[in-house]
Amino acid sequence: MTLHLSILLILTGLTGVHNEETSVSKVPVKARGSITIPCLYDPIYRNNVKYLCQGYTFFNCDDVVKKTKTNSSGNVLVCDHKSQSIFTVTIKDLKVMDKHFWCSVKIKNGADDGSYFQLSVTSGLPGLYVDHQEIGGFIGESITISCNYSTAGEIKWCKLGRSCVTGQSGAIDGTIVTIDSGGLNVFHVSMSGLSTGSIGWYLCVKGDLQMPVHVNVTEKPTTTTLATTGLSTGGQKQQSPSIDLKSLIITLSLLIVIVLVTSFIWIMLRKHKQNKPESSAITTAEADATYSDVKPQMKTSAKCEEEVLYSTVGFKSSDQRLCAETDVDVLYSSVVTTKHKRVKRAKAQDTDVSYSTLALTGQNT
Repeated sequence: MTLHLSILLILTGLTGVHNEETSVSKVPVKARGSITIPCLYDPIYRNNVKYLCQGYTFFNCDDVVKKTKTNSSGNVLVCDHKSQSIFTVTIKDLKVMDKHFWCSVKIKNGADDGSYFQLSVTSGLPGLYVDHQEIGGFIGESITISCNYSTAGEIKWCKLGRSCVTGQSGAIDGTIVTIDSGGLNVFHVSMSGLSTGSIGWYLCVKGDLQMPVHVNVTEKPTTTTLATTGLSTGGQKQQSPSIDLKSLIITLSLLIVIVLVTSFIWIMLRKHKQNKPESSAITTAEADATYSDVKPQMKTSAKCEEEVLYSTVGFKSSDQRLCAETDVDVLYSSVVTTKHKRVKRAKAQDTDVSYSTLALTGQNT
C-alpha cells in the first residue's frame, strides 16, 4: 500500500482497501473453530514475503506470522499459490476477540501492502456458513454448493477477483451458474459445464457476510486408468478396487464343499473294495471243500464184532488261491462202525483197510 493511499484511507475513516464483491471483507466463524482466507496480490509480488498481520489499522498491526513458503506458526498457516497470485491464511482455534486482520505483502525498499478482512467470531451458529470450504468436481460435469445463512441481505455468488452472479443464473469464466434461493435459510449454487477455468476461490455472499469456498476441477478417472495406474504419488502400489470380497468368499465356499463331497465318495468306495474280497473268500472256501464218503470193506475171515475203519483227511492244492483263516476251512471226517457177522478172524492184510484222501485246494491271498 502506498503512502498517499494510506493517508486517504485514514481521512475517509476506512480501515483498509477491499471490494465486497471480489475480495474477502467480513467472514463469520464459530469460536474455537478454524477458517481459511484467500488473499489476492499483484503478480509482481510473486517472490515477495507474504504474512498475516493482526490489528485494527495496518500501521500498528502485529505480525502474526511472516513466511515465504508453506509453513506454520502456532495456530496460523500461510501458503503461497504463486501460479494463481493468491496466498491463503488458515487461522485455527479462534477466539471472540480475534476480529481484525490484514493480508500483507512485504515490499522491499518501500511500505508493505495490505488488504483488510474482518472475522465475525460468535459462540453460536455463524450467520453464514458452508459444510466444507473445499469442493471438487470433474471436467464437463456439475457441482452444487449449499450456503446456509441466518441473516438478511442480498444473495450473491462471486469469484475472487472476478465478477458476481446476483440473479437466478449467469456465467463466470465460461461456467454456467444457477442460484436456487427457494430453501429455508439456505440457497444452493450449481456450477455446470466445469472446466479448468472454473478452478479458483469463490464467495457465498449474504448481505455483508462472505464465506470463501475453493472449487477444484480434475479429469474424471476411467476404469482403464484405474487398472493401468498402479502407483500413487508416493510410489506405493494402490490396491485395485475391482476385487469383490463377497464373490471371493462364495467361490472359496464352493471349493470347500466340492473337496468334502469328493473325499466322502472316495472313502466309501475304498470301504466297498475292502469288504468285497472278505465275502468272496468265505464263498470260495466253501466251494473248495472236498468231501469223501468212507465205505467199509467186508471181511470174510475176521472174527470180530466190530471193525474200525480209518479215514485220512488231506488238503488239495489249487493254483493262485490260499485258504481263508476261518472255521469253514477245517474239514472233519467221521468214523463209522459197522457190525459184521461172527466169522472166524483171519489175519488182517494191508489190502483189507480202505483209505480215503481229502484235499482242500489252496487260495492265493
